[in-house]
Amino acid sequence: MHSWQPYFNGFEAYLKLERSLSENSVDAYLHDVTKVTQFLDIQGMDLGPGQLKLSHLQRFLQWITELGMSARSQARIISGLKAFYRYLLMENIVTQDPTGMLESPKIGRKLPVTLSVAEIDQLIARIDLSTDEGKRNKAIMETLYGCGLRVSELTNLKISNLFFKEGFIKVTGKGDKERLVPIGNIAQIEINHYLMSIRSHVPVQKGHEDIVFLNRRGAALSRVMIFNIVKELAMKAGIRKKISPHTFRHSFATHLVEGGADLRAVQEMLGHESITTTEIYTHLDRDYLRSAIIQFHPRS
Repeated sequence: MHSWQPYFNGFEAYLKLERSLSENSVDAYLHDVTKVTQFLDIQGMDLGPGQLKLSHLQRFLQWITELGMSARSQARIISGLKAFYRYLLMENIVTQDPTGMLESPKIGRKLPVTLSVAEIDQLIARIDLSTDEGKRNKAIMETLYGCGLRVSELTNLKISNLFFKEGFIKVTGKGDKERLVPIGNIAQIEINHYLMSIRSHVPVQKGHEDIVFLNRRGAALSRVMIFNIVKELAMKAGIRKKISPHTFRHSFATHLVEGGADLRAVQEMLGHESITTTEIYTHLDRDYLRSAIIQFHPRS
């Protein structure tokens, strides 16, 4: 019986050490590539990675389509498999790559949900500031939106990385890459208020002394906790859009681009490796683009 586990273990080490991917990205890759072994088990095919052919992978794609998997998920799985086979070739574990001719389903670029400035104000206005948690949550929301952070960047934010005098914070993004992000006055005021009035009275757990945002037990907040805070506030504010903490990052970027910020500067602030990822924000507000053309084009 062929076991794929040693190859997955090697692939995991490669992704962590050589590609410097985060735990979440590595988990996502492994979760996707192990689906092939589930398919082989169900089909009763005892094959190792070197015996897999394009025809097997085409049948695998047919199987995940019949399971109701979206085109976007299928494309992600194919991308994971291609990376897995690139690793196997590099290590001379296989001599041929069956994923070379494997085609991804065509997917349109999905525009992210964003909130208007008024909606963000509306949401923040629903925070109960009579409680310590409410004051902390206001600082969290202002930091998420004011700096365009990913959730993990917010939960791992360190006191030693707050450079308020210079107007920057240092965050650790994907692949442990550090970057400096400008921070505005409102977020600074809320963080300072939280640190001095609330956090200073929390008994901090060992190992969490440098973390900015803590729960009532003195430990760093989880991603799920931030997600729940956002969901609850959206419900209170009567916002029907399907939003998450990442919506604040999308909104931050969209409002910057709409305000005329340089795309390279936005790329730098968001920590995007490729400018094409940042370019999605130029597609978000058609009315804004139309009005800009009418206002500035010599033929309008």
